[in-house]
Amino acid sequence: MRRFSLTLLAPVALTLALAACSKPQPAAEPVRAVRTLTVSDATASASLEYAAEVRARTESRLGFRVPGKMVRRAVDLGDSVHKGEVLAQLDPQDLRLGQEAALAALSAAKANLDQASADFKRFKELRDQDFISSAELERRETALKSAQAQYQQALAQAGTQGNQAAYAALTADAAGVITAVEAEPGMVVGAGTPVLRLAHDGPRDVVFSVPEDKIGLIKALAQQGAELQVKLWSNQAEPLPAKVRELAVAADPVTRTYLVKADIGRPDVKLGQTATVQVNLPQAAGVSKLPLSALVEHQGKSSVWLVDTGSMTVKPQPVKVAGAEGNQVLVADGLQPGHVVVTAGVHVLTSGQKVRLYRDAAVASSDTAAAQQN
Repeated sequence: MRRFSLTLLAPVALTLALAACSKPQPAAEPVRAVRTLTVSDATASASLEYAAEVRARTESRLGFRVPGKMVRRAVDLGDSVHKGEVLAQLDPQDLRLGQEAALAALSAAKANLDQASADFKRFKELRDQDFISSAELERRETALKSAQAQYQQALAQAGTQGNQAAYAALTADAAGVITAVEAEPGMVVGAGTPVLRLAHDGPRDVVFSVPEDKIGLIKALAQQGAELQVKLWSNQAEPLPAKVRELAVAADPVTRTYLVKADIGRPDVKLGQTATVQVNLPQAAGVSKLPLSALVEHQGKSSVWLVDTGSMTVKPQPVKVAGAEGNQVLVADGLQPGHVVVTAGVHVLTSGQKVRLYRDAAVASSDTAAAQQN
């Protein structure tokens, strides 16, 4: 009886030992739901965006034409001024003294000229009566010419001093807005030293900087008369059209960028407003746009996952990236119209993995409701 029991237990023990040594079966990979995008044969156009600032077409740095001590400033930053309006004033005392001295010299020269004219008239009458020689009359005529020249010199000097006295008042040479104040009352300023900055009323520009590798493209677009799109940060209205008006010929020594000025005409915009300038590049055939989330690094190359709709499996596809536009990437090579590209969940996929198309819960519920009604 005991031998019979051992005979029955031996195969059972052997089976248990073999089961313990065998490897467990690997779990099947889950069928993942993926978002997809079907590549179309439409062309894709890229664009560049730059931060810009609205400025006046003409902006002058105003200064006095004579040196002196500034005693008054009649405007502040942001004030609107009219043509001919007094903006600042120098101490006019010294200038008035110079003007008075010039006027006194003019009076003396005028008296000398009158005396010389009267003498020449009398000596001419004496010469006509042969009471004096011709040489004496010539000397009187020379004295008259000298007096006339001195009078003309004094007259010009008096005019100059009069202008100098008028220059003590700094006036606006055009209507506009004060955009900077560079001197305060009490300061002694030299001739030509900037005191105020005036932005003239009229056309407006948007000013922005572009890197060195894009200046050639901007220049080519400007020669073609292409329009730029200007979007004001503080205004959600339609973008304003603009055309390149001026390109810097040298790069900024600090930023190494080139300054570009684009004309936006005379819209109702405020000086100093911040804007975004969008430069639309020429369309390129065969270029596709994909979300950045569709890209994955596979074997050291930029790739995307393609879905085989027949077997519902995925495989990697190397692509050539031509650039980025916001949250989208431009693919120049590697894709054909009709390709189904995975746009989300790319980092958890493996080659040959089974997938299913993701459907929004709202769409699925509406489809289910429609099927139940039918």
